[in-house]
Amino acid sequence: MKYRSSRGLFAARLPAVLMGSILAMVCVVGAPASHAANAKKAAGWKLPRTAEGKPDLQGNWTNATLTQLERSAEFGDRKTLTAEEAQKIEGYAAKHVEDNAKPTDPKLGIEDLPKDCGYGFTGTNCGYNNFWVDRGTQVIRIDGQPRSSIITEPANGRIPSMTPAAAKEASARVAAFRKGAGPVDGPEIRSLGERCLTSFGSSAGPPMLPLMYNNTYSIVQTKDTVMILVEMIHDARVVRIDGTHAPSNVKKWYGDSIGRWEGDTLVVETTNFHPHQTFRGLGPDRKVTERFTRISADQILYQFKVEDPGLSQPFAGELPLNATPDLMYEYACHEGNYALPGILAGAREEEKQAAGKAVKQNEADNDKGEE
Repeated sequence: MKYRSSRGLFAARLPAVLMGSILAMVCVVGAPASHAANAKKAAGWKLPRTAEGKPDLQGNWTNATLTQLERSAEFGDRKTLTAEEAQKIEGYAAKHVEDNAKPTDPKLGIEDLPKDCGYGFTGTNCGYNNFWVDRGTQVIRIDGQPRSSIITEPANGRIPSMTPAAAKEASARVAAFRKGAGPVDGPEIRSLGERCLTSFGSSAGPPMLPLMYNNTYSIVQTKDTVMILVEMIHDARVVRIDGTHAPSNVKKWYGDSIGRWEGDTLVVETTNFHPHQTFRGLGPDRKVTERFTRISADQILYQFKVEDPGLSQPFAGELPLNATPDLMYEYACHEGNYALPGILAGAREEEKQAAGKAVKQNEADNDKGEE
């Protein structure tokens, strides 16, 4: 049996089959099937429905993928990759896993460890080994076509620029938040993820986007609600079906989500974001529209559109949510319990030492002046 573990909780995998289980799990979880492939293998598959007759989206799903959110400039406006380009990306990932699965020589010191561990991580940020990482093993494939980015609109597959006014407002918002305070003056200045309040990046969303690990979502439906439990940090989104949005002055973590059924697609509109939960500099006035369409026994097509008055234009994207048999354990985030007090205590000690040096320097200067 394979067990899925969260980074904040001691893993429950058997050492004897550790890497084999991880690689097997990643192959199952990270391989997005195409619509065409699903249609072929799911001949006779019938869309499951709830007691109310709505499409059944329940279960555990993952969006782990090697496809980047934004398209690399080298691909221009090409939404799809060639077979060779997809193989290159997937081959690099497989080699990366193989290389990093090798045991570390216990005689090595910290200065001997890798300075560049791939995927943009260097130095001390190389602390995550293969035990924790689950990026998937394949790029996204939609209708059998390997995708060059999650973002599909605009044509270049990149998040549009902010308007000059919005960029200025975003800078002012950050400055006001940190007014008179340094990055280690108190817990309120640290990131939401460090404080164990919300997920890193936009894992919980919306939009719900993959990270380097903990990309599982558990969906539970009732007649009036759809709950999405997010593995990263323990976030839970509750979508109210056919409800109305809270007053605009009521801001919520992950926003205020209202759902409706359009045929067999669940459409979710989210507004009223908490001002501290930004997305790429965008403030609380954005609106995110998501579409969940179950297209096979083991896949949901997830689509999203982000609109914000601060963007030069909206942007949209899509990726599959793939069924996984793995269990999802409590994340049990410990950063806020241990790491954060350590960061702040370290900063206070540095300040104490700096103050002591300043006193000694003043005394030395005074003695020299008296001479």
